[in-house]
Amino acid sequence: MNPTTSQQDLFRFLEDRFACAQACGECARASALRASLVDPDGTESRDHARRQGIACAEVCDATCRVLSDQNQVDEDVIRAQLEWCRGVCLESAHVFDAHPGAEDSARACRDCARACGAFLATLR
Repeated sequence: MNPTTSQQDLFRFLEDRFACAQACGECARASALRASLVDPDGTESRDHARRQGIACAEVCDATCRVLSDQNQVDEDVIRAQLEWCRGVCLESAHVFDAHPGAEDSARACRDCARACGAFLATLR
């Protein structure tokens, strides 16, 4: 945010930030749940899905924490975190697509990636 930012821009920034943090939280929960449901002694594909779920949950949780920190105003840090989260979520959705029963997790990942992208657009 720069000194010429209007109050309306600030409200939109905060709303988008909150919506993105909320999507990250939901994606973290869905990915962690997906990871917990996969047998760690399963096939290589299942193990990959489990590891991807864990990674996605961790990245989304970290992104949620960055977005929830009201003192975090460094847009470069926020932008880098959002881009990382968006990429991991899209990759996770792709991995979950290959596993029956993981549709909700894949959807949460795509929703989070969209929210990250929408918030990134407000930062540019």
